[in-house]
Amino acid sequence: MSTESKANNSPLDIVKWLVAIALFAAAVVGNYMAPDLYLEAQGEELPLLFQVLAVVALMLLSAGAALTTAKGQAFLQLLKEANIERRKVVWPTRQETTQTTMIVVVVVFVMALILWGLDSLLGWLISLIVG
Repeated sequence: MSTESKANNSPLDIVKWLVAIALFAAAVVGNYMAPDLYLEAQGEELPLLFQVLAVVALMLLSAGAALTTAKGQAFLQLLKEANIERRKVVWPTRQETTQTTMIVVVVVFVMALILWGLDSLLGWLISLIVG
């Protein structure tokens, strides 16, 4: 077993994943049940802002716990490498984008005319056959 696969299966990582899953589940279940529980306890509705903030906080904590694992660190490294590759992309100029868009619009228009003509021709032929 390699050192990388041992690190992925470490007991601490397993605990971190369980914490991340528990926090995620708490966010989902809390979002579903909190308004009703608050309504029963306080006699008024839970303000939406507090509900959203609680869900966002739990989701961030869940993501934070997951990203501290070995697989989470590998994912962060992948994101960094993808960002480096994204910077290497040569994006088209505004003129190239406009020209390409116009070519697509013209081709779509021509195809629409061809299909309309074919549909009309076939409709006319069918009406001759059917009478």
